[in-house]
Amino acid sequence: MPGSPVHLRRLRTALTAFFALDGFVFAGWVVRIPAIKEQTGASASALGLALLGVSAGAVVTMTLTGRLCRRYGSHPVTVVCAVLLCLSVVLPPLTHSALALGAVLLVFGSAYGGINVAFNSAAVDLVAVLRRPIMPSFHAAFSLGGMIGAGLGGLVAGSLSPALHLGGLALVGLLVTLVAGRLLLSCAPAVPPESTPADGRAPARTDRRTRRLVVTFGLIALCSSYGEGAMADWGALHLEQDLQASPGLAAVGYSCFALAMTVGRLTGTTLLERLGRTPTVVAGGATAAAGMLLGSLAPAPWAALLGFAVTGLGLANIFPVMIERAGALGGPGGVATASTLGYGGMLLGPPAIGFMADWFSLPAALTSVAVLAAVAMLAAFANRRAMGAS
Repeated sequence: MPGSPVHLRRLRTALTAFFALDGFVFAGWVVRIPAIKEQTGASASALGLALLGVSAGAVVTMTLTGRLCRRYGSHPVTVVCAVLLCLSVVLPPLTHSALALGAVLLVFGSAYGGINVAFNSAAVDLVAVLRRPIMPSFHAAFSLGGMIGAGLGGLVAGSLSPALHLGGLALVGLLVTLVAGRLLLSCAPAVPPESTPADGRAPARTDRRTRRLVVTFGLIALCSSYGEGAMADWGALHLEQDLQASPGLAAVGYSCFALAMTVGRLTGTTLLERLGRTPTVVAGGATAAAGMLLGSLAPAPWAALLGFAVTGLGLANIFPVMIERAGALGGPGGVATASTLGYGGMLLGPPAIGFMADWFSLPAALTSVAVLAAVAMLAAFANRRAMGAS
């Protein structure tokens, strides 16, 4: 029965599975970037431009997915995008030039952008129905999937080609989509109740102040996801190229980051209930800034890995809190706007770091993650009233 505890548990389980699948597939791709960079013979800046294909595809799709969700529902859109994501991850190993890589990443990015707006929209509605700040738990599933995907990539980096690795990844992803998709499509969408002052959820509005706040929350999410994108696309290369780590150890770098982020998000609901949104986000930004300074400037792999873990712990809850706040204020349109801006940081940041790495150095470029984490901290504090009390 829609709205019953059993129905809501089934819906939460299905959405959690898709968040985890998204992280698993994305991490599987990013840990093979060094091998595909060598395969294509791309320079750091050329690789950055190729990675822009993910950005372009995702941003364009995100602007359309909100409309698709309103017309067809977020559940069917989630399932379709999951299938496309799994099929498109097999394409990068088939390329032999930066141009071809950029073209196939455009397809991959489109699927990635679509699924993220779709399942975040469904999750925001479920959070409103349950009246608990459980958004970090969904993003914990994404991080857990990323940790498993990165760890698996580290194990097979020396024994399997990128084509075999990502082909197997696609097969697993399609099987998960088959099972979780049937469960999700059998669940009616969560219908948020009329908002009341007690639950901190404002009615969806389209006035200028609300639009400004939604954009602000999206930009704070961008500052956080910039760090996630940097760690995903450049963390392994930094360890291998600058600190002479082995390919397997380099792949562990993202796994450490993802593990710490998973732990941070699993405890996120408790932190939000006890501290409130603003203290949680401000403390997270400060922690991430300190961690990334260590991770980017450390002279030894072990110290860099520690810095990556601290960074993941700090960034953990900033993004999910911002997406939930944008959805609470602006409804599905707020989710789409904040997601477009937020995931834009994950997708546009890596190409920017590629150019900075060519101009300066990769360690210097990675310090920009610390700068934006500090910006997120200050912006959240400046908008503490709109953040709400819980």
